[in-house]
Amino acid sequence: MRFQGEEEAAAKVPVTSPFRYNSPLVQVSLIGLVCFCCPGMFNALTGMGGGGQVNPDASNNANTALYTTFSIFGIPGGGVYNIFGPKITLAMGCSTYVLYAGSFLYYNHQQDQTFAIFAGALLGIGASFLWAGQGAIMTSYPTATRKGTYISLFWIIFNLGGVIGGFIPFILNYHRKEKAETVNDMTYIVFMCFMSAGTLISLTILSPDRVVKDDGTHCTNIKYSNVTTEAIEILKLFRNWKLLLIIPAAWASNFFYSYQFDNVNGLMFNLRTRGFNNVFYWGAQMIGSVGIGYILDFSFKSRRTRGLVGVGIVAVLGTAIWAGGLANQLNYSFDKPPKRLDFKRSGSDFAGPFILYFSYGLLDAMFQCLVYWVIGALADTSETLSRYAGFYKGVQSAGAAVAWQVGKKKIPLLNQLIVNWVLTTLSYPLLAVLIYKAVKDTDSNKPAEDDDTASGLPPPASMKDGYKELENSITTEKDG
Repeated sequence: MRFQGEEEAAAKVPVTSPFRYNSPLVQVSLIGLVCFCCPGMFNALTGMGGGGQVNPDASNNANTALYTTFSIFGIPGGGVYNIFGPKITLAMGCSTYVLYAGSFLYYNHQQDQTFAIFAGALLGIGASFLWAGQGAIMTSYPTATRKGTYISLFWIIFNLGGVIGGFIPFILNYHRKEKAETVNDMTYIVFMCFMSAGTLISLTILSPDRVVKDDGTHCTNIKYSNVTTEAIEILKLFRNWKLLLIIPAAWASNFFYSYQFDNVNGLMFNLRTRGFNNVFYWGAQMIGSVGIGYILDFSFKSRRTRGLVGVGIVAVLGTAIWAGGLANQLNYSFDKPPKRLDFKRSGSDFAGPFILYFSYGLLDAMFQCLVYWVIGALADTSETLSRYAGFYKGVQSAGAAVAWQVGKKKIPLLNQLIVNWVLTTLSYPLLAVLIYKAVKDTDSNKPAEDDDTASGLPPPASMKDGYKELENSITTEKDG
C-alpha cells in the first residue's frame, strides 16, 4: 500500500552509526528492555505455576480474563498503535502490568479473586496495545535481510527478564520451609518495581517516521493514521489468505503455557525449584532465538529457502520434544500426582523433568521467532506490520484464554499434552505453504510488497483525513 509523499520518505539519508538513537538497533533494544521489565516479569510470575499461589484457580481465572480481553482488543491493537503512536500506546499497555502484579499481592492477604480477575481483564487490553507496537517495531525497523537477527535480539533481551524474574522468587523464597507453597509479599513488590521501570522506558521509544533503517531509508512515510482508515484495514485482515494460514500457529503459540507452567513446573517441583526452573526455561528461549535467527538470516542465500529450512528444523525438534513430554506425562496424572522434586535433594530424578522443561522453553522461542519472521517477510511498513502483529496476538490470546480454562476444568493431563502436540504439528505445513507462496527473495534494497489489498476489499481512499493532510503538508513544503 503506497501513498503520495512516499518518495520523500523513501529518500535515503546518511547513516552515521548503528548505535545512533534513531537506529533500528537502539529502538529494538529499547522495546526489548520494555518487554524485559513488563511481559518478561509477567512470564516469570506465571511460570511459577498458579501465579506463585498454592491454589492455581485465581491465576487461571485471571489469565482467562486476560486472554479473553486480549483476543478482543489484540486485533484492533495495531490500529490503536498507528493512531496514537508508540509512546502513548506502549505506556498505557505497560501500566496495566503493574496493576496485575499488585492484584496478587492483594490476593496474598485477602484470598479474594475479584481484584485479580479485574486486573487480568485490564491487562489483556493493555497487553494488546504493547504487543501490537512491539511487533511493528521488531519486524518493520530492520532491513529485509536482517529481520531474523533483530527478532533474536529482541527475544534475548525480553527473555532475560524471565531469567532475572525467575531468580526473584528463587532467592526470596529459598530458605522458606519445605512445605511453603505461596511466594512472599516481597516477590510481588519486586515484580511491580520492574514493571514500573518498563512503563517509564516506553516513553523513550521514537515514532516510526523518525527511525532511519541501516540502509538509510525511513521506516514509514505516514506520521499518523485515523479511525476510519484503521477500521477498514483491520476488517481486511480477516480476508487476507496469508494471515488465515497463520491462524493455527497463532492459536498454538500460547496454548501450551497453561500445561507447561501449571501441570509440569507447577505439579512436579516444589516452590523454590519452580523459580530455579524458570531461570533456565527463559534462558533456553534466549538460546533458541539465537539459533533460529541465524538460520533465518544467514543459512542460505535464498530467503524462501531459509524460511523452509527453519520450519523443517522447528518441526523435527518440536516432534522430539513433545515425544519426550509424552514419555514424562505417562508417569503421573491428577489422580496420581507426582512427588514434588527439589533441585538439590532429588538427585537423578530431577534431571529428566528439568531437561524437558528446559526444552519446552527452547521450542517456544524457536516457534514464535519463526512465526514473527514469516510475518515480517510479508510486508515492510510499520503501519501494515502493526496490524499483522495485532491480528497474530489476538488469535494467540484467544487460544490462551481457552487453554487456561482447560487447565481450570482439570482436563486429563495426557489429553492436554496431545492437543498441544497436534496444534503445533498442524502449524508446520501451513507455515511452509505460506513461505513458499508468499515470501519473496527480495534484496535489501527492495522491500516486500504490502499487498494487504489482496483480500478483495477496496483500499481506503488514500486522499482522505490524515493522509490528505500529510499530502497537503508535503505539497506546501515543495511550494515553499
